[in-house]
Amino acid sequence: MPDAIPLLTLAAARLAIEPAGGLTLPITLEVGAGELVLVEIGGPRRAAAFADAVCGRLAPAEGAVRFLGRDWRAESGETANALRGRIGRHFAADSWLPWLTVAENVLLGTLFHTRLLRGALLAEAARRARDFGLPGLPAGFPEAVAPADLACAALVRAFLGAPRLVVLEHPTGVLGDAILPPLLDAIRDVRDQDGAVLWLTHGSDAAADRSLPATQRWRLVGSRLVPLRAAA
Repeated sequence: MPDAIPLLTLAAARLAIEPAGGLTLPITLEVGAGELVLVEIGGPRRAAAFADAVCGRLAPAEGAVRFLGRDWRAESGETANALRGRIGRHFAADSWLPWLTVAENVLLGTLFHTRLLRGALLAEAARRARDFGLPGLPAGFPEAVAPADLACAALVRAFLGAPRLVVLEHPTGVLGDAILPPLLDAIRDVRDQDGAVLWLTHGSDAAADRSLPATQRWRLVGSRLVPLRAAA
C-alpha cells in the first residue's frame, strides 16, 4: 500500500520570513495525518510569515510548499482559496474585521467554504465557545470584547468546520497555560479525524514542553530549521 500524501510538505523551501529581510536556508518538513508538530520560530512577525507560507499566501523563493500534495504556486486563485478553506488558522495578532461582530467574524470564512447551514455552523461555534470557557460566541464588536474573550473566539474560529490542517500562532500567548486542557482536547479531535495541527510558538515553552503530545518538535535557529530532541 503506498504511503499517504502528507497534508503539508515544505520541500527545500527557502522562505522570506525574516523581519530584516533575507531568506531561510532550505526547509524540508512533512506533516502527516494525525500529527501535532511544534515549531519554535521566534517572534510574532516571523511566525505569522511562516504561517502565511504554509497557507499559500507567501510563495517560497526556492523549493515548494504543498498542501494535500498540491503546490500552492500551481493553483489558480479560486482553487487556492478553496484549499485554504480546509485550513483553520489562529492568528496571534489582531485579525478582526471591525465592522462585523465577533460572532460574524468567527463564522465568515467557514460559511464561505462549507455546505453546512448557518444554523448548524452556529451551533458548532457555540459549543466550541463553551469548550474554550465562553458562555457562547461574543455578540459584540471586537473593540468592545475583552482581550481574553477575543483570544478564545480566535481559537473557536481556527477549529470550526472540521479543518484538515490547523495552524496555531502562539495560542497560549494571551491565555497562558489555563487554555491548555480545552486546546489539547480540540487538537485531539482534529488528529482523530485524520487532520493535523502545526503549532508555532514564539519561545521555547511549548516546543520543549514534554507534556504536549507532539509527534515532531523543531526550532528555527537563525535561518535553519533543526529538530529538537526525540518527540513524545
